[in-house]
Amino acid sequence: MQVDAVVRTTRFKVQPARGWTLLAVSLATFMTLLDNNVVNVAIPSIQRSLGLSTSGIEWVVSAYILLFAGLLLVGGRLSDVLGRRRVFFTGLAIFTGASLAAGLATSAAMLIFSRGVQGVGAALLAPTTLAIITHAYPDPATRARAVGLWGAVGALALAVGPVVGGVLTQHVSWNWIFFLNVPVGVVTAALALVAISPERPTTRRQIDLGGVVTSALSLFALTFALIEGTKDGWTSSLIVSSFILALVGAVGFVVAEQRATDPMVDLSLFANSTFRAGISVLMAWAFGLFGIYFFTALYLQNALGFSPTKAGTAFVPMALLMAAGATISDRLAARFGPRRLITFAMTVMALGVASVSLLGDHATFLDLMPGFALIGVGGGLTMPLTSLVINAMPSNRAGVASAIFSVAREMAGLLGITVIGVVVSGRTHVLTRHGATPLHAFLGGYRWGLLVAAALVALGAVLAYTRLPRHPAPQHTPYLDTLDETLLVVSN
Repeated sequence: MQVDAVVRTTRFKVQPARGWTLLAVSLATFMTLLDNNVVNVAIPSIQRSLGLSTSGIEWVVSAYILLFAGLLLVGGRLSDVLGRRRVFFTGLAIFTGASLAAGLATSAAMLIFSRGVQGVGAALLAPTTLAIITHAYPDPATRARAVGLWGAVGALALAVGPVVGGVLTQHVSWNWIFFLNVPVGVVTAALALVAISPERPTTRRQIDLGGVVTSALSLFALTFALIEGTKDGWTSSLIVSSFILALVGAVGFVVAEQRATDPMVDLSLFANSTFRAGISVLMAWAFGLFGIYFFTALYLQNALGFSPTKAGTAFVPMALLMAAGATISDRLAARFGPRRLITFAMTVMALGVASVSLLGDHATFLDLMPGFALIGVGGGLTMPLTSLVINAMPSNRAGVASAIFSVAREMAGLLGITVIGVVVSGRTHVLTRHGATPLHAFLGGYRWGLLVAAALVALGAVLAYTRLPRHPAPQHTPYLDTLDETLLVVSN
């Protein structure tokens, strides 16, 4: 009875603090995702205001992605070495300050530079948020619920981003899509200052300079090649050299990690079958979702004639259903098992993507909703995949494990946009040569691109069913071990 009382009292006191912690990291996630979404809608206004060339406007988007993806692993390592709280505040300060600078930009160079600095801040924030959740919720069941809520907030950012961007750009100014981050950043910092406790110093760990340099080099080169390949040509000397540099960097990274006394990424992580399978399924999910988001936005505006605000609004129901699915996913996973739920979710998502491919140039707003609803529900119900992968990792590697998870998602998303773009362009070119009008040629290419995305998401469902564990083993963290020892002393 005394032990039970201790447990109940402890949970009652800790729970509110953990709730504020979850709110703080969720707001940080919301801010970074919202920023990346609102920019896409505001691009025409930014181009007119600053007189940007086509290349310049591409780099307003690409500068953020390049620095973000290239430094994700570095951010995860710094979180593990320097401390989650310190890196979180550093990333938040950099991102908020860069947002202010972007809003004040009066030239293309200033805006592109500010977007790149935003990417650096986001690279520090993204892996740290998941690492903080991992530490704050050591119990796998409560962590799954926390990750679900965190994912729901991210989905809400996807929902309101295009709408907020359209409204601010149309009725106020494009500068305010960046200024908006400043008050959100200040509120997040105030919450985190109270809610996120400083970590106790443990064993001294090294930065692993070799791993930092080679990983950043490889990811920078790969991201650059994927961004610029369509424009410059996949066989151009610049793109081929970038791919070679990415490969050399990756080989150098593996060699550096094998020789390091305290490696940035413990390569034995990939010996964990749950980790490997989870990353594979995640990549299939991101490939499909990122790809259809990008090209469906073009379809809505170029083929259906939607305004930017209306096109953004069309994605709102999908994202809201994704948020709802993420919120209840932990309870469904507890009842049916993560493997079954994730398989079902990926299947539903694949069916949604395939159904959207059947729409033509006369589709209405309501015609889009059934397919979008399936994509939203399926995308949200895959959230236990995050918990499954993070639970399989040692808690002292949470930062890097989260970073690997984020890198896999971003790289798969870029690959999705790239591969689907190649399919769309290739099919459009073939149909144009056979006499199709530009609109119908684009629709034919878009349809083939979505079918490829649907097939890869369906492959993710097969991987989930065949590779994910039937009964995931619970994670043992230092916190839980200490709690067990304390309760043993109390009972004695």
